[in-house]
Amino acid sequence: MTPALDLSPAPGAAPFPRMVLAQAGSEVRTMLRNGEQLLLTLIIPVLLLVGFSLAPLVDVGGGRRVDFLAPGVLALAVMSTAFTGQAIGTGFERRYGVLKRLGATPLSRAGLMLAKTAAVVAVEVIQAAVIVAVGLALGWRPHGSFLAAAVLVVLGTAAFSGLGLLMAGTLRAEATLAAANLVYLVLLGAGGVIFPLSKFPEGARPVLELLPISALTGGLRAVLAQGAALPLGPVLVLAGWAVLTLALVSRLFRWE
Repeated sequence: MTPALDLSPAPGAAPFPRMVLAQAGSEVRTMLRNGEQLLLTLIIPVLLLVGFSLAPLVDVGGGRRVDFLAPGVLALAVMSTAFTGQAIGTGFERRYGVLKRLGATPLSRAGLMLAKTAAVVAVEVIQAAVIVAVGLALGWRPHGSFLAAAVLVVLGTAAFSGLGLLMAGTLRAEATLAAANLVYLVLLGAGGVIFPLSKFPEGARPVLELLPISALTGGLRAVLAQGAALPLGPVLVLAGWAVLTLALVSRLFRWE
């Protein structure tokens, strides 16, 4: 006699990794479908790379412009996704109660933050592929260890994510929008992305070198343009920013 099939429902949460991947996929789709996010994360970096590589608008102090600019634009892409885009998106999710509702689901708040981190990394992979392809088409020939470059990107992502989440979790959404865009513009101009830090007054350089964008840009430039080993100075600066900002996030982030 054939045993009867048990067709009764079996309610329960999906496995934790599956929930994180599902939420991360949703986050990635949301970022890529948002026109403002796409402009910030892909279009602006590519336009800067192409425009400043082809036109002699900036004196990069010798060497080919694309070799100087490509590492800086990669750093800018990391900042645009991990900091600016994440700060603005998370800030408005907090304002509209999305974070509070998602945090009460079986995914949990820790799972939500892990999903957001995975989404940021996934978008950065897309950014890197596009920027490297454009750079190679412009004649860029990177040198050095790609593993060292990856370590710098991971540390930069942690530092910028901590800064973005700290801003999103403590300020009102409108204030986060204004502050994140202002910080983006300031770091773009003063972080060595387009203009060498040697062009700034000598007294300001030690301060500018402590900015996370300057550390990431300088580190990537040392590795990919000069073929250097993993530079200790930028690693320490980025690690310091990551530890400080993420520690503050764990204490100060408000979910509603």
